[in-house]
Amino acid sequence: MDSKATVAAENAVKGEKKKPARQPGRPKNNGKLKEKILDAAEIAFAERGYTGISVRDIAERAGVNQGLIRYYFDTKEQLFDEVYKRRGGLLSGHRHVLLDRLLDSDQPIHVRDIIRAYLQPQWDLKHSGESGAAFARLQSRLHSEAEEHALRLRKEVYDASVKRYVDVLAQAIPHLPRRTIGLRMSFLVGTYMFMLNDLGRIEDLTEGKIHHLSKDEMLDNIVAFLAAGMESDQP
Repeated sequence: MDSKATVAAENAVKGEKKKPARQPGRPKNNGKLKEKILDAAEIAFAERGYTGISVRDIAERAGVNQGLIRYYFDTKEQLFDEVYKRRGGLLSGHRHVLLDRLLDSDQPIHVRDIIRAYLQPQWDLKHSGESGAAFARLQSRLHSEAEEHALRLRKEVYDASVKRYVDVLAQAIPHLPRRTIGLRMSFLVGTYMFMLNDLGRIEDLTEGKIHHLSKDEMLDNIVAFLAAGMESDQP
């Protein structure tokens, strides 16, 4: 084999050993970068709402360029949806798990147990750290908006679990029409979202006797209050 052929053969072997080139423009560690953007966007949307924050603002908070956000999410609406579905989906899934445990139990199922199972994941998330608290604020913002986008997103994330809980409540309170239980479920959601975001005037209405309730005390009192209302025979 002449020298030219030898060089060509060696180059061919070297070429086979080379790692495949990364696609142009595709960022490294894309999973971590995407989560970093979602984390920054979650807090930004919680603070200023969907319309009050720009993609540029989110990019600055995340320490990335705007093009990278467009690369992963295409539009601001798509980014918002993914932020909301990320924790909302986990929350809804946890509700399914807790309801399954109640249904699999040999013990009688009480209304207060069903309501606690529904609320517990939300309380755990709220007190899980900065991101959990931010998501609670984000939920509150979304629940106060009646526009088509907000309604679609809430239905997509929560409807399956909420309807399961309404079904189980209807079995636990057979003397009440299902439509009444569905109506009271909407009252339940409004009440817990209000209190979850620390909007209640607890100190004022207790004449300063209660300044702060712990996570468990707040949940215990809300469950007792909502269970009594859900079971009431009065219209």
